[in-house]
Amino acid sequence: LKQVFSKDKTFRPKRKFEPGTQRFELHKRAQASLNSGVDLKAAVQLPNGEDQNDWVAVHVVDFFNRINLIYGTICEFCTERTCPVMSGGPKYEYRWQDDLKYKKPTALPAPQYMNLLMDWIEVQINNEDIFPTSVGKCKEEVL
Repeated sequence: LKQVFSKDKTFRPKRKFEPGTQRFELHKRAQASLNSGVDLKAAVQLPNGEDQNDWVAVHVVDFFNRINLIYGTICEFCTERTCPVMSGGPKYEYRWQDDLKYKKPTALPAPQYMNLLMDWIEVQINNEDIFPTSVGKCKEEVL
């Protein structure tokens, strides 16, 4: 397990919701419904009286945290040597473009692609203009 949580791996710590906030309560409700074995369609439905942007933000952050955990358990098996291409099977190759360092779609080894992707997602999630920590202030056009 020590290797899974190594600082040089893609795994990142969870973004947490502040206890006592409305988003924390929405997070607890989402966790309870997902852990209870209920229908997933019902689990992600917007609760009555809740802001849709807050509900979506909670689920996006939870999804990001879960993906980090899953990737953290497999990243040691996918090295630049064993995974020289980021692909979705033999028919699909993913290329990275960020308009900063990679101005054109660029083929990268899977671990490098994943590191860039997770860094990009983390920046988006931590951007107060997209995911404000104050409840009810999400920009409609972003979500």
